[in-house]
Amino acid sequence: MRPFIKRALQKLDQNDNSKSHNFIMSASREIDRLETVLDSLVRGILVCDTANKLILANKAARRFLSIVSYEQARETVWSVIREDLIAEFLAATLLSQDKAEEKEFNVVVNDKMRLLSVSIMPLIQNRRVTGTLIIIDDITERRAREAKLRRMENLASLTTLAAGVAHEIKNPLGSLSIHVQLIQKILNANRGKEAYFSQIDKYLNVLNEEIDRLNSIVVDFLFAVRPMNAELRQGNINELIRDVSELVGPELKAANIELIVNQRDNLSPVCFDPALIKMALLNLIKNAQAAIGDGGRIIITTEETEREVLIGVADTGSGIPEEIYPKIFDPYFTTKADGTGLGLTLVFKIMKEHQGEINVFSRVGEGSVFTMALPIPQIEKRLLAFKSPEESDSESAEPAMPVGRDK
Repeated sequence: MRPFIKRALQKLDQNDNSKSHNFIMSASREIDRLETVLDSLVRGILVCDTANKLILANKAARRFLSIVSYEQARETVWSVIREDLIAEFLAATLLSQDKAEEKEFNVVVNDKMRLLSVSIMPLIQNRRVTGTLIIIDDITERRAREAKLRRMENLASLTTLAAGVAHEIKNPLGSLSIHVQLIQKILNANRGKEAYFSQIDKYLNVLNEEIDRLNSIVVDFLFAVRPMNAELRQGNINELIRDVSELVGPELKAANIELIVNQRDNLSPVCFDPALIKMALLNLIKNAQAAIGDGGRIIITTEETEREVLIGVADTGSGIPEEIYPKIFDPYFTTKADGTGLGLTLVFKIMKEHQGEINVFSRVGEGSVFTMALPIPQIEKRLLAFKSPEESDSESAEPAMPVGRDK
């Protein structure tokens, strides 16, 4: 109930002013109903008066912007918001009496990075401006869906080119490799006869190395775009992570990188292809090592929710700039001088083969956390067959059909 209505009710004598009392009570219930509607919205709503004082903030807005409390019509809207970037944006826009549409901000909500869209528009009543309406939308999932769709489209277009490109490149590479070997064979048979043979052999070795490198690029390209044949089997992912940790441990130690493995006990079994998940983990660890350089930490964790097993690979590296966030899983996008840009594309594709997800949280200068989510197999549920009173004595009732797996 609004404070001014409470004060009005306290001043009324119910015996002499019952009609006024009933009217105010009716108005109070109507206002409470409207506030309940606003608090039920997933969209954040802020309402300010003409002096930019906050009049109303619904539940979603308070959660998005970490608004703990505010005095109605006493405080400017930007003074009660903890997110500095949003507060500065609101102050600048409102004081200049401008409008804004879908300005995007990355904020932390309940310890998770979320992408918020903020729009500012005038509040019009009887053809005059009576305040400001601020609308906040959580567009994290929408942007993730758009990025995922774009990545899938990129992979689809690359698949169309894969066979032709591979054929055009691999055939000449094979021919080059064979002829280089034949030349080296002739040189070895006549070694010592001519002094310049050793110099030619040196150049041929370089050619062989470049052929191998090109062949490796083609193989990676084909692996990235061809459909995978994932052989899923149920097991405990902790065992695979321990094997991978032992494999990369010596190399990380040599680079002065501490490897920490925190695994949840009694982890639910999941269906996975050990070779593919191992490849995904190695890609994430190699990326983390490159981001750290010399000295730092890589932390591998396993956790579990009601529906998923989560594998986290965190590092204390340089972090990912916000402007390249949407591109990191795109084929051939890389920030490394010697990178192919296919590592994270492979991780994304491997997770799709497992009906899982790959997510990233990063701050520049603080590091990154990549999280792979593998679905836990759900037990098939069946509906109980309904029997009418006439059928309850019959033993020939049809069995209930399965409704399918929970997803």
